[in-house]
Amino acid sequence: MKAQYQAGFSLLELLVALFVVVIITSLVTLAVNSGSADVEVEARAKSLVDISGFALDEAQMRGVDIGLLIERKEEGGDSLYSYGWRERTPQGWRRPVVDRDIFVDRQFPVGIELALELEETQLDILDGVERALENASAGGKLIEVTPQVIFYSSGEVTAGSMELRQIETNDLLWRIEWDLLGRFSLLRGGEIHDD
Repeated sequence: MKAQYQAGFSLLELLVALFVVVIITSLVTLAVNSGSADVEVEARAKSLVDISGFALDEAQMRGVDIGLLIERKEEGGDSLYSYGWRERTPQGWRRPVVDRDIFVDRQFPVGIELALELEETQLDILDGVERALENASAGGKLIEVTPQVIFYSSGEVTAGSMELRQIETNDLLWRIEWDLLGRFSLLRGGEIHDD
């Protein structure tokens, strides 16, 4: 008698193939999703550099000092860093009234640590309430906080640098450096990034 051969795959072979496909799909999904925070940090860093150049031009053209205010706030045990723009008036610092769509407040994603150095001095980044209390007059009245980085109408900028690190690994993701003349450099992990 001739042995009969079955055509096709057994149920066990189909289940193993399906299991392999599911595992590969899961790994690809995790790899794609884990990079989204890095992409967002990169977008925020590039945006900060671009808007800083615009702020310096705007300060010179309008004859008004523009400031970059960097703040930290605690939400659910996480430190969230944000930055916003202010302009100097005779009454103090306020949100810009011109180009509001450009000078909007932005926030870095969760899991990012921000370090700010101005004129070779490391600064603590406080939350808005702490800064307002620190800047308060002797009577305890809250006043508008002063931005850390100033884009002067004369064309100068408070020289400094900013590092964006991943909290979990302490890896340096981005470093932004600028000089007194407002020349900004964006460095990925400490190396110059040309775009």
